[in-house]
This record gives sequence, structure tokens and C-alpha cells, in this order.
Amino acid sequence: MDQGTTLIVAGAAFLFAGAVKGLAGIGMPTAAIALMTLFLDPRTAIALVLFPMIGSNAWQLLRAGQLARTVRRYGLFAVVLLGGVTATAFATQNTGDRALLAILGLVILFFVAVSWRGLVPPLPERHDNAAQVGFALLAGVVGGMTAGWGAPLAMYLATKRVDKDEFVRASGFLIFVGSLPLCLAYIQLGFLTGPLAGASAAMLIPTLIGFSLGEVFRNRLTGDGFRTAILIVFVFMGLNLLRRAIWYG
Repeated sequence: MDQGTTLIVAGAAFLFAGAVKGLAGIGMPTAAIALMTLFLDPRTAIALVLFPMIGSNAWQLLRAGQLARTVRRYGLFAVVLLGGVTATAFATQNTGDRALLAILGLVILFFVAVSWRGLVPPLPERHDNAAQVGFALLAGVVGGMTAGWGAPLAMYLATKRVDKDEFVRASGFLIFVGSLPLCLAYIQLGFLTGPLAGASAAMLIPTLIGFSLGEVFRNRLTGDGFRTAILIVFVFMGLNLLRRAIWYG
């Protein structure tokens, strides 16, 4: 596939992934990487998602408001996440494509499982600090390997029974925080350099367009039917990644 065709296909993937994020508040890296690994290797797909992930979550956080309150409420989670992502990204730098495909597939299926309502029990407020540390460590390990920490984050917020607006604020803040060390690690490790960094930055445009479209649905519709359709698509994406990992090469 030539470079121009790759950019067009990647742009379409980010348009869809941005719409997913605009509707649900999370899922952009999961959707974009799953689609791009159909024609790109996992490391390249993860590198391409970094700048759109930083930009879209900064945009989501600013539009959601109440930044200071969000930082105070989820600061412990953010600090642990920073360390977990950084350590994991460097520790797993030599992980092969086949293993990454399998991990990505499992993460996507895990994301689907925890996205259904009622699967995660509520957690008493007195256990919140311990929950933040535990879920942040899990998110750091998963995010440092795959850039897809939506499942652990969704599980934590589900235990708190937050409303839609709080979910959007918290997820925007925490994914933004986690994406910064991952981007720096990929630059340091040589996975995000030159033209690839430029392509990643360019993918922010279709991502934000898709985000705006998804946000319209989130503001005007319940979105339950659309979310269900997205999760069904994710099931097939995850199973396909596992299939490719088994028969890789």
C-alpha cells in the first residue's frame, strides 16, 4: 500500500474512532488501532494514534470543564498511571508483533466485556484510594503496551457509578495524562520519528471531526443502540486480531 493510500485509509479509521470517542468518551485508540492493524504493523498503528490521542483528550477535557476539581479527584490515579505507562513502555519495547496483536485482541474483548452495564459492582468511597492505585496500575501496564487503557479506566469509573458528564471529564483527563509519557517513550525508543510523527499529527484533523459528530449524538440521543453496535464491531475486531496473532506470518 503506497503512502497516499495509507493516509486516506488511516484518516477514515480516525474519523470513525473519533466518532466513537465523541459518543462514549473513550475508545478512540482501541478503534483506531484495531482498524489500522488490518494493514499496518502494531507499532506503527500505536505510534500513529499518539498525537490524536493527546489532542482529542485535551479537547474533551477543556470542553467538559471543572478541570481543577477533576485533577483533585483523580490525581492519585493520574500519578500512578504516569509511572505505570512509562515503566511498561520501556520494559516491553522488544515485544514482537505477534504478541502485540494477541494483547491488543484481548484488550479489545476485555473492553467490550466491561462496557456492558451492570458487570462491575459499586465500590464504597472508603476504598477509593486503593481502587485508584489498583486500576491505575492495570491501566498503566495495558496502556504502556497497547495505548488502549479504556477497559481498566471504564471499570474504575463504573465502580463509582459516575454520570455521563463526569465519565467524560475523568476519562478525558486520565487518558490525556497517560498519553504524554507514552508519546515521549515512543520518541525516545525511535518508534515515533520524522514522517510518522507528521502523519500522526495530521490524523488529529479527522479525529476531531469524528469527535464532533459523535458529540452531537451524545448530546441529542441516548446512544445505547449506537454503543451496542460499536461493541459488536469491537468483538469482531478483537477476534480478528487474535486470529492474526495465531496465524501471524
